[in-house]
Amino acid sequence: PLAGCMAGRMVDRLSLMQLRRLADLKQAGRAETLDAWLHRVRALRDPEIWSITAGAAARCATGVAG
Repeated sequence: PLAGCMAGRMVDRLSLMQLRRLADLKQAGRAETLDAWLHRVRALRDPEIWSITAGAAARCATGVAG
């Protein structure tokens, strides 16, 4: 449910290229926690991806997504 919530928020805010970069992260192994996932996202060194992904995670994890 968390991933679905986050994807819904991110798909409208990130470019196709940015979404592809995120999709490539799954090939590097599966993150076991949200913190681990966000650490890997930050390693992409794209402030926009980081900001949107972290914001979506915070909203969805706390149930504030709307």
